[in-house]
Amino acid sequence: MKKAIISRNPAVMNGALVFAETRVPVEILIQHIVSGDSLDKFLEDFPTVSREQAVSYLKMTLEVADARAA
Repeated sequence: MKKAIISRNPAVMNGALVFAETRVPVEILIQHIVSGDSLDKFLEDFPTVSREQAVSYLKMTLEVADARAA
């Protein structure tokens, strides 16, 4: 079974979408990228998020954007 990348639970960060098994909202990754920070900087700032989780989330976001544009 594939491990979850993200999760949402009303008891964790008020139900914000977070990286699985962390309390780090995925929105923080997007904010880092938009502000010009590198993925490495994000991972340094939030060591509970794995590189695999962050990259998988970005790929998933791209797939959703592609599907909506089609």
